[in-house]
Parts: sequence; structure tokens; C-alpha cells
Amino acid sequence: TMTIHNEKNIVDVHVRSGKYSSDTIFDYSRGYVATRLFSQNACFILKINKENIPELKEIGRLAFERKTMKKIYSPNDVWAEFQSGHSVLGSIKDWLLYGGAIQQLCKGLPLYQ
Repeated sequence: TMTIHNEKNIVDVHVRSGKYSSDTIFDYSRGYVATRLFSQNACFILKINKENIPELKEIGRLAFERKTMKKIYSPNDVWAEFQSGHSVLGSIKDWLLYGGAIQQLCKGLPLYQ
């Protein structure tokens, strides 16, 4: 499921698929995306690259297309590949940078940046 909060510039995406379940937050006001993978018990954070990640208004349009067309033929699909690196637990400095929405999603988990 996807929830778009236009007033906060945030998109919440929830994938419920057994061991592959995840929650993702696109925080456009802060410029970061965070994905919590439940099977990994970890949080992955990346900077929004405007060339690869659609704008907030575009995400709503893409979601509408997908819902109505079953299969989307758009060049704006986003795939991210994370490579394991060193992880850190979020510090106060990190949470000031990433914001409250991402802190709520990832607090207490290893962060892979």
C-alpha cells in the first residue's frame, strides 16, 4: 500500500509479503529515502537523486497508472540495490539530518547509508 502525505512531502510504502515485508519512507522535504527490511532487521537510507527517483507529484500519477493499467510501462520505475557495508546506530546528528519520519521507522536498527 502507498500513502502520499502532500502536506508533509512524505510518501509511505508498505509491502506485506511474508519474510520479504518492508516499509519505505520517501521524505522529500529532507531529501532521503529509508527502507526497513523486516527480514534483515535493518534500515537502509539513501539520498534522493532527482534523476532516478520521481518527484512527489509524479509518484501519485505512477501509482494511479499502476492501479488502473495492471502493468506500468514507465521509464520512471525505481530500483535500488544496497551493498552491505558498515552499519551504525543512528546518532542525534543523523536524526536531525534524516528527520522524525525516518527516525520513527529506523530507530534502534542498524543503519546502512
